[in-house]
Amino acid sequence: MPRKKASHAKAQTKPRAQKKGLAAKRAPAKRGPTKARTTASPRATRKTHPRDAVLLELRAFGLAYPEAHTKSPWPGHLDLAVRDKTFAYLSLEGEPLRVSCKLPESAMAALTLPHVKPAAYGLGKSGWVAGAFPDDEIPPVEMLKSWIDESYRAQAPKKLSAMIGGDAVSASGKGARKSRSRPSRREPGNRSTRLPGT
Repeated sequence: MPRKKASHAKAQTKPRAQKKGLAAKRAPAKRGPTKARTTASPRATRKTHPRDAVLLELRAFGLAYPEAHTKSPWPGHLDLAVRDKTFAYLSLEGEPLRVSCKLPESAMAALTLPHVKPAAYGLGKSGWVAGAFPDDEIPPVEMLKSWIDESYRAQAPKKLSAMIGGDAVSASGKGARKSRSRPSRREPGNRSTRLPGT
């Protein structure tokens, strides 16, 4: 009796061993060619806009001021600041041109222009104006540069503003006051003398 049980147990284990051998002999399934995954960078996916050249020109103009730098307090903005104090809110590339500046002297004149209104979030009460310019019109680049100039002088420390010289230009481009030049000191030995009869 014990021998029959052993032979019966061996007979049951043979099919399992045969199945394992067949599974090992099977060739792996062929896979098709895999496509390489490419991730596009944010700059590559960003769309271009006809006014991007104007935006880059204004940003470069503002960055030329002493200690000016870019600042991005929230998405959708790459603003201009001096010592972390914003003096111009600018839109991003690929978007319609939007500019917001602080104009303590020419805000009233700027608000009479089309597409210009007081800045949101209560900034209009402090002299901030916002301009949103349509795509079918050529933006007034020189006027916007005068905005940036006036806003920088209003936000920058006095020592930095003194490094530029001159006064802020109004929104219309007129009314710039001439800077007063100090008379040069004459040395004691260089005093001019008038001859009689001249």
